[in-house]
Amino acid sequence: MTYRGLKLKCDFSVGEAVGQFIIWLLLTIVTLGLALFVLPYYFVRAPINRTTLVDASGRTVARLHVDVGFSDIVGHALVWLLLTIVTLGLAYLIYWPAVIKRVLNAVVIADL
Repeated sequence: MTYRGLKLKCDFSVGEAVGQFIIWLLLTIVTLGLALFVLPYYFVRAPINRTTLVDASGRTVARLHVDVGFSDIVGHALVWLLLTIVTLGLAYLIYWPAVIKRVLNAVVIADL
């Protein structure tokens, strides 16, 4: 499916996903689970940052980039950490869709 003759092309590989998983597994163990509150940002952000817009001839015309700073991530994660503690973990189920929404709203299309 195309939009005005442009397609999305993602170059995020399975190897990158496995590497990211291993890193976050280690971070989760070292931080006793606290890394799980910033993990969704990086899991959703990684494939988007490896995505380009390609025209009908196969030429890359733009790159997608998620423009979310670390301070924004930590601020949002702290609020949800407190909500998760108060709700005995139930808020974490709502946290993932909230993060996905924030990340998708922060996507910037940069011309090459």
